[in-house]
Amino acid sequence: MTIDNGETIPIFTSELLLYSMSKYAGQTHVLAAVDCIIFGFDGENLKVLLIKRVIAPEKNKWSLIGGFISKSESLEQAASRILKKFTGIEGLYMHQLRTFSEPERDPVERTISTAFTALIDIHKYEKQISKEYHPEWFLLRKRPPLIFDHDSMLKMAQEELRYQAASHPILFELLPEKFTIPQLQNLYEGVYETRLDNRNFSRKVLSTELLVKLKEKDKSNSKKGAFYYKLNKKKYKASFRAFMNFIPNPDKFVL
Repeated sequence: MTIDNGETIPIFTSELLLYSMSKYAGQTHVLAAVDCIIFGFDGENLKVLLIKRVIAPEKNKWSLIGGFISKSESLEQAASRILKKFTGIEGLYMHQLRTFSEPERDPVERTISTAFTALIDIHKYEKQISKEYHPEWFLLRKRPPLIFDHDSMLKMAQEELRYQAASHPILFELLPEKFTIPQLQNLYEGVYETRLDNRNFSRKVLSTELLVKLKEKDKSNSKKGAFYYKLNKKKYKASFRAFMNFIPNPDKFVL
């Protein structure tokens, strides 16, 4: 095959490989990796899923769920494979957060890592979680220090979650099929690490008309009980922007 400058490029695989090696000779060798940040809600608290690193350096220290990308897979495929390998969780949609590329982020070799985030209902996935690598859920405020730049990754993921939750009802993905307004309030308070006024929160969330009130009550915390609600999925899909400015000033909650 001939390109514009008259240079002939081989089309056969072996020839193409030799051609590429000659063209890329002297270029820096860089490893590519992915790290998965999995937020989970257990009905009362917002948590993050961590594992202990199984190789040196920093062996047995707490880490996000990560690993290297193989030659034949995309970033998304690598994230799904690695998440399943270390936790047993599969079939999870993950959002690409950003790529971290500081030259010294990995002390062994130059490694660029792309972080992915996901939101789950812990109870929905608890039977799926594998014990082989001992993944554990930690409260965000009480988690241990993390390896490399994983604390920075997690901080950025929390900030992104706060901005998204301020204008879209994404936190419903963390809730069970039926839930109470106090449970929903606990979730928002966990995300923003602040106390919200009960009456004002209830009024605002009901004004979105995204909830359907059920006859059943949760009486685990009081005799009076709290009504269960479920998400109106049709309205949720049709009116995703109904939560615009639900949290009016998310900037003040930046970590």
